Amino acid sequence: MPVHNADIAAKLDEIADLLEIEDANPFRIRAYRNAARTLRDLSREVTSLLAQGEDLTELPGIGKDLAGKIEDIVKTGTTPMLDEHRRAVPPTLVELLKIPGLGPKRVKTLSRTLGIRTLKDLHHAARTGRISALTGFGEKLERQILHELEARAGAEGRFKLATAAQYAEALVAYLKASPGVGRVVAAGSYRRARETIGDLDILATARADSPVMDRFVSYDEVEAVLAHGGTKATVRLACKLQVDLRVVGEESYGAALQYFTGSKAHNIVLRQLAQQRGLKVNEYGVFKEERRVAGQTEESVYAAVGLPWIPPELRENRGEFDAAREGRLPQLVQLGDLRGDLHAHTNATDGRNNLTEMARTARARGFEYLAICDHSQRLAMTHGLDAKRLLAQLDEIDRLNETKPGITLLKGIEVDILEDGRLDLPDGVLGRLDLVVAAVHSHFNLSRERQTERILRAMDRPHFTILAHPSGRLIQEREPYDVDLPRLIRQARERQCFLEVNAHPERLDLADAYCRMAKEEGVLVSINSDAHSVLDFENLRFGVGQARRGWLEPTDVLNSRPLSALRPLLQRTM
Repeated sequence: MPVHNADIAAKLDEIADLLEIEDANPFRIRAYRNAARTLRDLSREVTSLLAQGEDLTELPGIGKDLAGKIEDIVKTGTTPMLDEHRRAVPPTLVELLKIPGLGPKRVKTLSRTLGIRTLKDLHHAARTGRISALTGFGEKLERQILHELEARAGAEGRFKLATAAQYAEALVAYLKASPGVGRVVAAGSYRRARETIGDLDILATARADSPVMDRFVSYDEVEAVLAHGGTKATVRLACKLQVDLRVVGEESYGAALQYFTGSKAHNIVLRQLAQQRGLKVNEYGVFKEERRVAGQTEESVYAAVGLPWIPPELRENRGEFDAAREGRLPQLVQLGDLRGDLHAHTNATDGRNNLTEMARTARARGFEYLAICDHSQRLAMTHGLDAKRLLAQLDEIDRLNETKPGITLLKGIEVDILEDGRLDLPDGVLGRLDLVVAAVHSHFNLSRERQTERILRAMDRPHFTILAHPSGRLIQEREPYDVDLPRLIRQARERQCFLEVNAHPERLDLADAYCRMAKEEGVLVSINSDAHSVLDFENLRFGVGQARRGWLEPTDVLNSRPLSALRPLLQRTM
């Protein structure tokens, strides 16, 4: 069975979790975390790299020992080290570590004193008040645990968009190789660029004699065949992702693509509009009584009800029909519109490539500029920059720019917003930068009022350019901190500063609704990779998808501007 990068990364993360419970060396734990992240962000499958004889140690953060373990996982699905630690630590305890507030010591305490070994045990103990009775826990943590467990229950069985992409793209390529197949596309929430995917809908066109259905259910990664017909089939992959395949004729392709893309709310309105015209819309076409009048293309389906084509990312019944009728549909931003990236890291802190390597890769993507924004000193675990080291980095950037590398490196910092709203470096130092990207990395549990005031005070500082990952969420891992985002957006408008759409698949932060609110308030948004290696620039496509769901056009995006137009905007905030 093929092993995807997400599968390997999950095993490496599990090793790190087990080591953490065992109180292993933090640097050793971090090595496995970094390796997992490298593989998740890798644009090529490790299996294909190995098949072509490439050296995995050339990947960032992958040494000889880790490369050997990765090869073991590719060949056997596991590695002896993982098996050894699974025997030493009950695997169910690893799940407890993923609950915010439960570090290794607390997990051990819960296991030893209350016999908690599973999330179900944890939920029961929290509901019955047994956790708050333990020394060092308390009622606040108990409430936090209950809230997190309930939130996770609602998200169970969903896959992050970037993880789903690994499985979807491989399966689509596999099906396209079937004899007699025309087009194959992943539809549903995947095509709408939702942050998480519950299941995968694949649509194909094929001749009647095509073996595509049999080929689908015989895919190496299929764990169970749930249904198998002539034009419909459903399987569950080994990763637990459910996949539905639907095969239609070319004459119905557009109607089926529209129907299976959804959303349900969007499709209900579309059918109502059709009924008002005496038409019927389904996955086979648009019909006037028994006569098909449209359906070969999506454009023809929308035209049949008097509308222009509506981009998939907008199909949520959140105003797109009125906008279409009134000619106000946005010309959505595309990946090619980005002229640069305003948030990237190097190995000066927790990145895995140096300045030259990051610049070279950004230039190869066609970027005109790249902002280097390593962490500030407060984040000790990332070896954050103090004033002295930051000033040395600025000199290094100047020297590299003087060599005319084909791209302009901008001087920046990802500076911590402290609990009282101060920034982590003095104004005299920040004033020497081209931009300041400010972020909350601590004190996530402040009250809504305190968290909001904290960030507002930071935005009032004389050197504040972009608010990074504004809600602080990690999808399926950490809830957003409690903050009044509409108020922050209004403050950004008044202060003439900017908000970030962080493109990392674990963040995708801002959420789409707040992207749209920023647009309505006239606040520019920067779609940034938050790259920690040359591989991470690939994540920008997910940030663009998030921005498109927020109705953003190129003019709404700060880094869609050429450097000559960008510099005055940055200087206005400094």
